[in-house]
Amino acid sequence: MEPTTIGLIGLAVLIIVLFSRMPVGFVMALLGFLGFSYVVSWESGLRIMAKDFFSIFGSYSLTVVPLFILMGQIAFHGGISRRLFDTAYTWLGSLPGGLGIATIGACAGFAAICGSTNAAVATMTTVALPEMKRHDYALTLGTGTVAAGGSLGILIPPSVIFIVYGIATEQSIGKLFAAGIFPGILLAACFALTIIIWVKLRPKVAPRGEKKTFREKLLALTGISETLVLFFLVMGGLFVGFFTPTEAGAIGAGGAILIGVVGRRLSWKHFVQAVVESTRISCMVLVIVTGATIFGHFLAVTRIPYIAAAWVGELPLPNYAIMGVIVLIYLLGGCFMDSLAMVLLTVPIIYPLVISLGFDPIWFGVVIVLVTEMGVITPPVGINVYVVSGIARDIPLEVIFKGALPFLFAIMTTIGLLMIFPQIALFLPNLMR
Repeated sequence: MEPTTIGLIGLAVLIIVLFSRMPVGFVMALLGFLGFSYVVSWESGLRIMAKDFFSIFGSYSLTVVPLFILMGQIAFHGGISRRLFDTAYTWLGSLPGGLGIATIGACAGFAAICGSTNAAVATMTTVALPEMKRHDYALTLGTGTVAAGGSLGILIPPSVIFIVYGIATEQSIGKLFAAGIFPGILLAACFALTIIIWVKLRPKVAPRGEKKTFREKLLALTGISETLVLFFLVMGGLFVGFFTPTEAGAIGAGGAILIGVVGRRLSWKHFVQAVVESTRISCMVLVIVTGATIFGHFLAVTRIPYIAAAWVGELPLPNYAIMGVIVLIYLLGGCFMDSLAMVLLTVPIIYPLVISLGFDPIWFGVVIVLVTEMGVITPPVGINVYVVSGIARDIPLEVIFKGALPFLFAIMTTIGLLMIFPQIALFLPNLMR
């Protein structure tokens, strides 16, 4: 049997097995090992699997992942996310769909100190969804807002996806972080506009909140002070070159702990919970990275990446039309695969083609993150929807998917604007050293 045929069978089996909800990292590692061993030899398969597990879990570059995750968990357990939401609601609550817009604003703020879509959506489901229920918001609007808003966690820096993409493509993680700032703000604005249009068309889905005085709004700004301190400490240091991304993660995590201790809002119990959750999430990420690496070696010996890249590159289309095809491939893939696993599997295939077409690798990193954001709210995988459903068990899954659907158009709009105006993503990275 030809290696290419074996590779296609491996991809088909991977997609089928993923529907069984098995852990994606272990599935990719197992299929990658079996496929590589069949094509090359069992000895080589055992050798490559041992090497990949050791190199990934012992990688200094990937130490940045648990550090940023720890910073986000400390911020959550220290109550920073709750104060962010209260501030956003004070300022935005009187707008049409104000509570939903406040949720988007709080998601954007929490994303700036989190880096994980799962953590962001779980936090806002706990904090914001009960408030929207209490104010008689339609369940579709409430759950859809939380699921979509949580996706900002992988676009606004720090972002785990940016870190993994930067390592896989040997691009500056600091520049990728900077590139995500303006697109993240733009996407948050598009989400807010989506809510306003939704409420204007169907006013009954979201009663308007009470207006706050200007003095109350000014006093509420104290609720974002901790977030601003952490964000400017981490991103400011990266932007001017004071420290590396790994050092930035350590400083951010240390700063979050210091803020929680000084403010007496971080108890020992909460600290232990944050460490345990950070360990669990970090191990999950590293296992996915390892599994994707092993599966990537299997695909490499089957030559599928080179054949696919050559096929897309030879399409009789302009460069931007080919990029549109690539975006469509990512969109369809995101419906079936975990976002991190999809990035790790496809980047080795697509990245060389993107560079040969003359696109900026930093800009492409932002586009990839935006497309994977669509994957986290679309069926059948839609991990953000499942997180909301897991916390709000009384709400049917189809209601959450229905509520998330309008926000897909906001993401598409942002991708389109980035295609037309790439400097939205590239302006800040070009200012860096």
